[in-house]
Amino acid sequence: MKMWKEFGNNELYLLLMVAAAYFVYFLLIRRPDRLAKQVRVLSLLWGMAVGILYDFTIGGGRTDFYKVNDLNNYEVTDILYYILFAPFGYFFFYLYEKLNIGKKTFIMYVLVWALFGVFFQWVLTAADIITLQKGYKLMHSFPIFLLTQTLTGVYIQVLKSKESLTAAE
Repeated sequence: MKMWKEFGNNELYLLLMVAAAYFVYFLLIRRPDRLAKQVRVLSLLWGMAVGILYDFTIGGGRTDFYKVNDLNNYEVTDILYYILFAPFGYFFFYLYEKLNIGKKTFIMYVLVWALFGVFFQWVLTAADIITLQKGYKLMHSFPIFLLTQTLTGVYIQVLKSKESLTAAE
Protein backbone atom coordinates (compact mmCIF):
# COMPACT_ATOMS: atom_id res chain seq x y z
CA MET A 1 0.00 0.00 0.00
CA LYS A 2 1.36 3.38 -0.99
CA MET A 3 0.82 6.66 0.82
CA TRP A 4 -0.39 8.35 -2.39
CA LYS A 5 0.84 9.03 -5.90
CA GLU A 6 0.70 12.75 -5.22
CA PHE A 7 -1.27 14.77 -2.69
CA GLY A 8 -3.55 16.79 -4.95
CA ASN A 9 -6.98 18.29 -5.16
CA ASN A 10 -8.76 14.94 -4.97
CA GLU A 11 -7.23 14.19 -1.56
CA LEU A 12 -8.05 17.72 -0.40
CA TYR A 13 -11.69 17.41 -1.57
CA LEU A 14 -11.91 14.05 0.16
CA LEU A 15 -10.63 15.54 3.44
CA LEU A 16 -13.20 18.34 3.17
CA MET A 17 -16.05 15.90 2.44
CA VAL A 18 -15.10 13.69 5.37
CA ALA A 19 -14.88 16.72 7.68
CA ALA A 20 -18.29 18.02 6.51
CA ALA A 21 -20.00 14.62 6.79
CA TYR A 22 -18.68 13.99 10.30
CA PHE A 23 -19.49 17.56 11.34
CA VAL A 24 -23.15 16.99 10.41
CA TYR A 25 -23.05 13.55 12.05
CA PHE A 26 -21.76 14.98 15.34
CA LEU A 27 -24.42 17.72 15.25
CA LEU A 28 -27.14 15.11 14.80
CA ILE A 29 -25.99 12.81 17.61
CA ARG A 30 -26.14 15.73 20.05
CA ARG A 31 -29.85 16.24 19.33
CA PRO A 32 -32.38 14.91 21.84
CA ASP A 33 -34.12 12.97 19.04
CA ARG A 34 -30.95 11.10 18.11
CA LEU A 35 -30.85 7.39 17.44
CA ALA A 36 -30.09 4.97 20.26
CA LYS A 37 -26.39 4.20 20.73
CA GLN A 38 -26.61 0.58 19.51
CA VAL A 39 -28.57 1.68 16.42
CA ARG A 40 -26.07 4.46 15.78
CA VAL A 41 -23.19 1.99 15.86
CA LEU A 42 -25.08 -0.43 13.60
CA SER A 43 -25.86 2.35 11.12
CA LEU A 44 -22.23 3.45 10.94
CA LEU A 45 -20.99 -0.12 10.50
CA TRP A 46 -23.71 -0.86 7.96
CA GLY A 47 -22.85 2.21 5.86
CA MET A 48 -19.16 1.44 5.89
CA ALA A 49 -19.52 -2.31 5.31
CA VAL A 50 -21.89 -1.94 2.36
CA GLY A 51 -19.69 0.73 0.76
CA ILE A 52 -16.55 -1.34 1.16
CA LEU A 53 -18.33 -4.46 -0.11
CA TYR A 54 -19.32 -2.75 -3.35
CA ASP A 55 -15.93 -1.11 -3.75
CA PHE A 56 -14.13 -4.41 -3.36
CA THR A 57 -16.48 -6.18 -5.78
CA ILE A 58 -17.31 -3.75 -8.61
CA GLY A 59 -14.58 -1.19 -7.91
CA GLY A 60 -11.82 -3.74 -7.75
CA GLY A 61 -11.14 -7.39 -8.37
CA ARG A 62 -12.01 -8.82 -11.77
CA THR A 63 -14.56 -6.16 -12.69
CA ASP A 64 -12.45 -3.12 -11.66
CA PHE A 65 -15.01 -0.61 -12.97
CA TYR A 66 -13.47 2.36 -11.20
CA LYS A 67 -10.41 3.40 -9.30
CA VAL A 68 -10.33 5.45 -6.13
CA ASN A 69 -7.97 8.42 -5.89
CA ASP A 70 -4.88 8.30 -8.09
CA LEU A 71 -3.98 4.65 -8.29
CA ASN A 72 -5.70 1.42 -9.27
CA ASN A 73 -4.30 -0.21 -6.13
CA TYR A 74 -4.82 0.86 -2.55
CA GLU A 75 -3.24 3.89 -0.94
CA VAL A 76 -3.53 5.37 2.53
CA THR A 77 -6.00 8.09 1.50
CA ASP A 78 -8.43 5.36 0.40
CA ILE A 79 -9.13 4.92 4.13
CA LEU A 80 -10.61 8.44 4.12
CA TYR A 81 -12.84 7.40 1.24
CA TYR A 82 -14.05 4.33 3.12
CA ILE A 83 -14.79 6.16 6.37
CA LEU A 84 -16.89 8.61 4.35
CA PHE A 85 -19.50 5.82 3.91
CA ALA A 86 -20.21 5.50 7.64
CA PRO A 87 -21.99 8.82 8.34
CA PHE A 88 -24.19 8.33 5.28
CA GLY A 89 -25.37 5.07 6.81
CA TYR A 90 -26.32 7.06 9.90
CA PHE A 91 -28.04 9.77 7.83
CA PHE A 92 -30.13 7.11 6.07
CA PHE A 93 -31.19 5.53 9.38
CA TYR A 94 -31.76 8.87 11.10
CA LEU A 95 -33.93 10.35 8.37
CA TYR A 96 -35.80 7.07 7.99
CA GLU A 97 -36.83 7.32 11.61
CA LYS A 98 -37.37 11.09 11.76
CA LEU A 99 -39.50 11.16 8.59
CA ASN A 100 -41.47 8.19 9.92
CA ILE A 101 -41.03 6.21 6.72
CA GLY A 102 -43.71 3.57 6.31
CA LYS A 103 -45.27 1.46 3.58
CA LYS A 104 -46.67 4.48 1.71
CA THR A 105 -43.42 6.46 1.70
CA PHE A 106 -40.85 3.64 1.51
CA ILE A 107 -40.51 3.55 -2.29
CA MET A 108 -40.13 7.34 -2.56
CA TYR A 109 -37.55 7.37 0.24
CA VAL A 110 -35.50 4.63 -1.43
CA LEU A 111 -35.73 6.34 -4.85
CA VAL A 112 -34.58 9.67 -3.43
CA TRP A 113 -31.61 8.04 -1.70
CA ALA A 114 -30.70 6.05 -4.83
CA LEU A 115 -30.72 9.29 -6.84
CA PHE A 116 -28.68 10.97 -4.11
CA GLY A 117 -26.18 8.10 -4.28
CA VAL A 118 -25.74 8.57 -8.03
CA PHE A 119 -25.44 12.34 -7.54
CA PHE A 120 -22.81 11.88 -4.82
CA GLN A 121 -20.91 9.45 -7.03
CA TRP A 122 -21.01 12.10 -9.76
CA VAL A 123 -19.53 14.61 -7.25
CA LEU A 124 -16.79 12.12 -6.38
CA THR A 125 -16.11 11.61 -10.09
CA ALA A 126 -16.04 15.36 -10.79
CA ALA A 127 -13.56 15.78 -7.91
CA ASP A 128 -11.33 13.04 -9.40
CA ILE A 129 -11.78 10.91 -6.29
CA ILE A 130 -13.35 8.17 -8.42
CA THR A 131 -12.31 7.48 -12.01
CA LEU A 132 -14.75 5.31 -13.95
CA GLN A 133 -13.18 2.82 -16.33
CA LYS A 134 -13.92 -0.19 -18.54
CA GLY A 135 -17.11 1.37 -19.90
CA TYR A 136 -18.74 1.84 -16.50
CA LYS A 137 -21.19 4.76 -16.44
CA LEU A 138 -22.84 6.57 -13.54
CA MET A 139 -26.24 5.26 -14.64
CA HIS A 140 -25.00 1.72 -13.92
CA SER A 141 -24.85 2.69 -10.24
CA PHE A 142 -28.55 3.50 -9.95
CA PRO A 143 -29.79 -0.12 -9.69
CA ILE A 144 -26.97 -0.86 -7.24
CA PHE A 145 -28.02 2.04 -5.02
CA LEU A 146 -31.67 1.05 -5.42
CA LEU A 147 -30.91 -2.47 -4.22
CA THR A 148 -28.70 -1.24 -1.38
CA GLN A 149 -31.20 1.33 -0.11
CA THR A 150 -34.06 -1.19 -0.31
CA LEU A 151 -32.08 -3.75 1.71
CA THR A 152 -31.12 -1.05 4.20
CA GLY A 153 -34.77 -0.06 4.61
CA VAL A 154 -35.75 -3.69 5.17
CA TYR A 155 -32.93 -3.98 7.72
CA ILE A 156 -34.24 -0.92 9.56
CA GLN A 157 -37.75 -2.39 9.61
CA VAL A 158 -36.36 -5.57 11.18
CA LEU A 159 -34.58 -3.48 13.82
CA LYS A 160 -37.73 -1.44 14.49
CA SER A 161 -39.75 -4.60 15.00
CA LYS A 162 -37.39 -5.62 17.79
CA GLU A 163 -36.78 -2.29 19.59
CA SER A 164 -37.09 1.46 19.45
CA LEU A 165 -34.52 3.19 17.29
CA THR A 166 -34.43 6.48 19.18
CA ALA A 167 -32.50 7.15 22.37
CA ALA A 168 -34.44 7.11 25.61
CA GLU A 169 -34.50 10.44 27.42
